[in-house]
Amino acid sequence: MPTSLAMVVVGTHTPHTRARAVAIWAAALSAGNMLSPVLGGWLAGFRWGSDPNASWRWAPVAIGILALVSVVASAIFAQNSSSPEGRSLDWGGQVTVAVALFALMFAVIQGPTAGWGSTEVIVGFIVAVIFLVLFIMAERRAAAPLLDLDLFKNRAFSVASIASVIGMFCFLGTAYSTSIRLTAILLFTPLHAAIAFVLFNGIALPLIPVTERLLRNYNPRWTMGTGLALMAAGDLWTSGVPVTSQVGLGPVIAPYVLIGIGFALSVSALTAVLVDTVPNHQEGMTGAAANMLRDFGFTLGPAVVGAITLSNAAAAIHARVASSPTLAHALATFNASAAHNPALAPLVGAVNSGPLGANSVPDPPNPLKTVAFDALGHANAIGYVVCGIAGLVAALLVVLGISGGTRKAMISEESLED
Repeated sequence: MPTSLAMVVVGTHTPHTRARAVAIWAAALSAGNMLSPVLGGWLAGFRWGSDPNASWRWAPVAIGILALVSVVASAIFAQNSSSPEGRSLDWGGQVTVAVALFALMFAVIQGPTAGWGSTEVIVGFIVAVIFLVLFIMAERRAAAPLLDLDLFKNRAFSVASIASVIGMFCFLGTAYSTSIRLTAILLFTPLHAAIAFVLFNGIALPLIPVTERLLRNYNPRWTMGTGLALMAAGDLWTSGVPVTSQVGLGPVIAPYVLIGIGFALSVSALTAVLVDTVPNHQEGMTGAAANMLRDFGFTLGPAVVGAITLSNAAAAIHARVASSPTLAHALATFNASAAHNPALAPLVGAVNSGPLGANSVPDPPNPLKTVAFDALGHANAIGYVVCGIAGLVAALLVVLGISGGTRKAMISEESLED
């Protein structure tokens, strides 16, 4: 991904060609995000042989085939280039940032299960902080750093970087909340649920001419801020749509379209700012930084929103059982039934595995079905609110933190040619 963006940057020499290239690159990114859930949903609908789960095993095969197609296309059509001074791997940066991010994700994901005050979660956060500091120290000393920290001396780059993480947190958190709403709560088929991701990502393709014109003629902070604000509006709108077993996609199509338009605008503009506000000789580094920051937000979104959603739902279910002797008795009877009927053991295990498992088993025999459905619906709305707030924060950062005139002034044709 960083290489593809770096190739786009070094292969464009005027504001017009770069605006068009960035718009197409971002739309291609969205197209991949759109096609992958559809492909996954299509594969999940098949039964290969006698194994009902065999269809999922073909998903990695499909990914492998697509990767081979990409390799062949790159080998035939891509033009090779290299830095005259050469490039070496930054092992110190590679290792420290990998450990820091792994520890952070482990702590966030494990928190709802083990408890936020548990030793393993606290240790995870401590390790993340320590290795983040070590990463910064390693980058300061490295001859060829993984991330050139001097880039952040540029105000526009710094603000756009923070907004990129928060904005992509908003988008992937939204995608996570949507997948939970449609598949784990409403029990849509994977292919049916993929329609939402077509709305999220497919809109970027017809918007290419609009995005290109906006990037070419205006300061990208307005495009970026508008896109992030639209995503936030779609999230907050969706949070107010009730989750009931009779509700299909109809009530959420309009807010999902808003989110899709917002993502198409914001990801293009964010990329444009990150690659256009630094010297041209650093285009490879800025391409890598733009992708790393965006992907960091992508990673944080599902982890944090998932932790908030599942923690809230689990607490609501526990409180409901504790306050209802009748429900507590029904649950105890259901759990005891596994001792007399081994066939019920998998169902009992699912119901007691957490909110998602409790919602997946029908009633009867599951006494927690209605409780889990209501708890997950409320928690899912909270997840959308969290994403909406993140989108608003990112939009304000961009509009208030990035100044300047039109994009043509930010990247003159002379500077690009130089």
